[in-house]
Amino acid sequence: MRTIRFHSYGEPADVLRLEAAEIPAPGAGRIRVKVQACGLNPADWALCRGLFAAELPRGIGLDVAGTVDAIGEGVTDVSIGDRVLGAADYAGYPSAGAADYAILDHWAPAPPGLDMVLAAALPMAVETAFRYLAWLDVKAGQTLLVNGAGTVIGFAAVQIALLRGARVIATAGQAHAKQLAALGAEVTAYGDGMVERVRALAGGAPDLIFDTAPTNMNPGIARPGGVLPDLVEIAGGDPKRIVTCGDFANAAKLGVRIGLGEAGTGPDGAIMRWDVLAEFARLAAEGRFTIPIARTFPLEDWREALDISQSGRAHGKLVLLPSALDG
Repeated sequence: MRTIRFHSYGEPADVLRLEAAEIPAPGAGRIRVKVQACGLNPADWALCRGLFAAELPRGIGLDVAGTVDAIGEGVTDVSIGDRVLGAADYAGYPSAGAADYAILDHWAPAPPGLDMVLAAALPMAVETAFRYLAWLDVKAGQTLLVNGAGTVIGFAAVQIALLRGARVIATAGQAHAKQLAALGAEVTAYGDGMVERVRALAGGAPDLIFDTAPTNMNPGIARPGGVLPDLVEIAGGDPKRIVTCGDFANAAKLGVRIGLGEAGTGPDGAIMRWDVLAEFARLAAEGRFTIPIARTFPLEDWREALDISQSGRAHGKLVLLPSALDG
């Protein structure tokens, strides 16, 4: 089979290669799928640079949608030929989702009517956004600020919070402002005056703030420490109202929460929320939940996808298509 993987650590463009490999066999508690669509994430490039370093070679592509091709011991909830979406077992096998076949360690059924490109955009965005909002304990009637709402995690978080009955204020660029407003969020721009704009919309400090923005999302803010100092100001000086999923270094300096180690987390620091994937796949099939898709690419055009992703101008999910889609 074809797979995109790396044999040494370094910059993704230098170490990744498209090459032939043996089709992996699923171990106990795993399934193998013929990959139809594979969503790319910044985490893929971090793996190339040494995140969670382990035995090499390793693959990229954590978000997968495809058709069940083989079933490991102990798996009873799927059958050969079922359409599924889920997470590739990138740690346990020498290839991952950016391949003709992938081993999944978490999955959910892809309901009838769910486009497989959208299916491949859901897993990490849904799991991460749901987990962080659970740590924030967002409730109906509260006002939540989602900073970086144009990211795929931010876009998911806005919708999850609205489904919970929260009022959502979203900071976003022009690329997704209209979409976010159509979902029901109150949208304002990044940059100079953001603190005043958000506090005016919220009528003071929001109850809670979820920061999903990459550290380079706010070029209009020149102050040291990125955007977190502004979010602390928006929160009325209370950093415990804020949780960030990206800027861990500045969070530690400012007392902003990162979720890990809090109540509701496991011994390894996080309880992953793959259990909600089936629910959001159903909502997506019904047209009630979505993730913006920027572009799709044949597997062999992965370098173009990498360049766009690393430019910071993707404006949505980038998805590789190893095989033809069947709906």
